[in-house]
Amino acid sequence: MKHLILIAGAAALGLAAQAGAQPGKGHDKSAAHAQGKHGKGSLYSYGAGGCPPGLAKKNNGCMPPGQAKKLYNRGQRFPLNYGNMWNFDQVPNDLRRQYGFGPNANYYYGDGYIYQVDPKTMLIQQVVSAILR
Repeated sequence: MKHLILIAGAAALGLAAQAGAQPGKGHDKSAAHAQGKHGKGSLYSYGAGGCPPGLAKKNNGCMPPGQAKKLYNRGQRFPLNYGNMWNFDQVPNDLRRQYGFGPNANYYYGDGYIYQVDPKTMLIQQVVSAILR
């Protein structure tokens, strides 16, 4: 009787392993899977210039957020196509006091950072992390 139960258990395990290995189940790395729903040869061919929708909304040239933050540092020229320009009145009062922001500079907000930019040279004077809600 013990042998019959052991054989039935082994057979059940063997059938379960075969069902899990069927094509189309799990993480299939075949060519059909790699093409995705966009068809053969297309890699995210939607949105502005092939940019994924989430990045297209950011208006930063289809740059991933982590890389956009690395590009713009103090002393660099601020690109005009990045971020949203703010008036001095739009900068929160606590940030104005803490970082010495004055009305004679341009302010831009992009990807959780406020950039203080010299209006004549367009060089970044300060970069302040300010994730606003």
